Amino acid sequence: MDTLALQSLFGLAPIGFLFLLLVVVVVWQSVEIVDAYEKKALTVFGEYRQLLEPGINVIPPFVSRTYAFDMRTQTLDVPRQEAITRDNSPVTADAVVYIKVMDAKKAFLEVDDYKKAVSNLAQTTLRAVLGDMELDDTLNKRQEINAKIRKELDEPTDEWGIRVESVEVREVNPSKDVQQAMEQQTSAERRRRAMILEAQGERRSAVEQAEGDKQSNIIRAQGEKQSQILEAQGDAISTVLRAKSSEAMGERAIIERGMETLEAIGQGESTTFVLPQELTSLVGRYGKHLSGSDAATDAEPLDALEFDAETRQLLGLDDIDEILGQIDEAAEMNVEELEQEAEAIKSGDTGSIKSADELIQEMDEEAPAADAETERE
Repeated sequence: MDTLALQSLFGLAPIGFLFLLLVVVVVWQSVEIVDAYEKKALTVFGEYRQLLEPGINVIPPFVSRTYAFDMRTQTLDVPRQEAITRDNSPVTADAVVYIKVMDAKKAFLEVDDYKKAVSNLAQTTLRAVLGDMELDDTLNKRQEINAKIRKELDEPTDEWGIRVESVEVREVNPSKDVQQAMEQQTSAERRRRAMILEAQGERRSAVEQAEGDKQSNIIRAQGEKQSQILEAQGDAISTVLRAKSSEAMGERAIIERGMETLEAIGQGESTTFVLPQELTSLVGRYGKHLSGSDAATDAEPLDALEFDAETRQLLGLDDIDEILGQIDEAAEMNVEELEQEAEAIKSGDTGSIKSADELIQEMDEEAPAADAETERE
């Protein structure tokens, strides 16, 4: 009995092992794990059933197949394409297309390989867009090319459940001959700009030099004008001072000069002399005050001659100190103004300097006043 039991037990062991293995395989085939960024299309006996969401999904074993779709944004490189622009210039260009699967069911049922389909469509569209544009536009209007390609891709890719998020043309290169011609054109343009800038610099330098010479001449002329005004004022003051010094001469000096004249007359051969009444009167007054003279009296002594009010006003004897102060003040102001203008020219700030017309007008306005003042003094 024991031997028969052992033989039956050993005979059932392989069957149990096979059954356990079958259970494991069935469970393995019945469980489908989907990643978080994916969706999978499920078919049973070749028939589409559903989309499997991320996580653990139970499916019929042995008769089911799944197809994974990445739901993230994907990048497709568009190979370099050759095209002829509208002005018959050959160019080459490549691009990058960013796509995203929006409907995995359409991507599974409507198109065989959506990545390959989008790439081929982008290549054809890129060549067509470049062919409708001129060479300069293909080089300068990169954003316009991107927008046109994306617009052309939107309609067919929507039917496939794919959304084209953006298209970026990375590089557009003309032929070597065109590149050489463009380089020569760029060099010529740079030389032309350099010549223009050099000419403008020389013109600006000449203008600045002429402006400096003009300001220098204006300052020199103003200095000469001030010098002439000060010289005229000095002459007027000198005249006034001489007139004031003559005030102290008085009658005594006049009488002494008259006596010298009488002495010269007395040395002549003539015995008859005609003297002015004023001179005889002065001599009489002078004799009355001679020391030890018989004609001396108690008359008032000779005083210095006093100018009347009209003469003093005409000579400006009462305003000498005021006139000297005004002249000194005007001289200091003119010197300070000249120093400020010279400093402004030295520092290049010509905005604060008066124009030549303004200075000439100012000189013309000041000249009559200065002449009138000089004549008055």
